[in-house]
Amino acid sequence: MLPLFSSFSLKGIPVKNRVIMPPMVCPHYVGDDGIVSRRNLDHYRERAEGGAGIIVTEATAVTKIGRLSSYQLGIWSDDHIAGLSQIPLIVKSFGAVSLIQIHHAGLVAPEAVTDEPMGPSANPKDPRSRSLTIEEIREIKGDFIAGAIRARKAGFDGVQIHGAHGYLISQFASTYYNRREDEYGGSFEGRMRLAVEVIEGIREACGDSFLIAYRMGANSPTLEDGIEIARYLETKPIDMLDVSHGGSLVSLPRPPQDFDYNWICFSGTEVKKTVNVPVGVVNEIRTPERANWLIENGKADFVSIGRPMLADPHWVTKAQHHEEMIVSCVSCKPRCKWYVDSTECPALQIRMKERLI
Repeated sequence: MLPLFSSFSLKGIPVKNRVIMPPMVCPHYVGDDGIVSRRNLDHYRERAEGGAGIIVTEATAVTKIGRLSSYQLGIWSDDHIAGLSQIPLIVKSFGAVSLIQIHHAGLVAPEAVTDEPMGPSANPKDPRSRSLTIEEIREIKGDFIAGAIRARKAGFDGVQIHGAHGYLISQFASTYYNRREDEYGGSFEGRMRLAVEVIEGIREACGDSFLIAYRMGANSPTLEDGIEIARYLETKPIDMLDVSHGGSLVSLPRPPQDFDYNWICFSGTEVKKTVNVPVGVVNEIRTPERANWLIENGKADFVSIGRPMLADPHWVTKAQHHEEMIVSCVSCKPRCKWYVDSTECPALQIRMKERLI
């Protein structure tokens, strides 16, 4: 058996292989109310059937004014629990671990969501934006914890806190965004305070058996900053780190010439060297051979296979059984067509033509 398909115990919870389906927003699958739709359920059913060991439900907003778009899944109300509860039922029926990513867009919340995006500090490039007050920060902390409680009630095995991609929690962690001088800024511990309070609040509210994963930005804004964040988070009650980018292009790491992966994946492998908590890496891994190499050589504990699983939901099963019919993502330019309109994805057209769906 290839190492990619070896099992893993995540805090005593068995994971059947090392492949994560990462959180990927389904554009226009839900309405303004954020309630799960039939399209969401069909989407996760097909990919759970496809064999991933962990499936992370897409970024789900903990407050309505913190959404990244007007079509984002919500977990800000108890009204969301009934719909959300159908996702872990489906995912677990195929033997996968079910997590849900909890999220707040902060300064990058669009005009369709709010007239006044808020973050640790105002964005000098956006006159609409402003800094959060201490009381508002504490309310948002409560929103994340309440979202995790709803996730537990809905039957998820745990949550993934979105601390990457330039969204709110990563904004607080980064000196690029956070220019505060109060208890939520100024020092490294101050910038990390919101993340830590959310983590500790979820652990207290949801118990030791509930998984807490953290998606972090490796360049926050530099890789050295990201590694410091990872080592600090390891001392907190988290169960896994998923390493992605920090939303800033200020300082991008340069992989060595003999490392045949991009800077985001490289950053994850560098974080892996410094911590003992399980680490997942992501971005342009694409093929089973590339995914397996990372696991086989101890560069990561898990690999996140994103767009390839949008292109072919059965990527994992086909890879495990050495099938030649994996439908590949073609990396549409200038923008992924799936995220514009999933029905226009070239891979979907290929699958329909070849009657693979």
